[in-house]
Amino acid sequence: MLHSSLQAKLPQLIALLKNHKVKRAYAFGSVCTDRFTTQSDIDLLIDFEISEPFDGYAENFWNLEEELQKLLNRSVDLVPQHTLRNPYFISSVNRTRIPLYE
Repeated sequence: MLHSSLQAKLPQLIALLKNHKVKRAYAFGSVCTDRFTTQSDIDLLIDFEISEPFDGYAENFWNLEEELQKLLNRSVDLVPQHTLRNPYFISSVNRTRIPLYE
């Protein structure tokens, strides 16, 4: 169940992801449950087209996060898939994740 506030912005969100070299993106956490509130942030797991950090990676990452926050009008936490290491966190992400763009 993807919250309607994110669902409504999906076309614009996908355009932003493509523009910032994102190959795949998943929502996870409260935005994918009935626990999402007006105070909740939006958690996104992303996988860039280039598997290794590329020239301009940091600038691209922070610009994407800033543009997503403006679009969605709330805090956004971006988690690059290649940074996932903790098996408990991975399990938590996998329990709620919903594909946005693949």
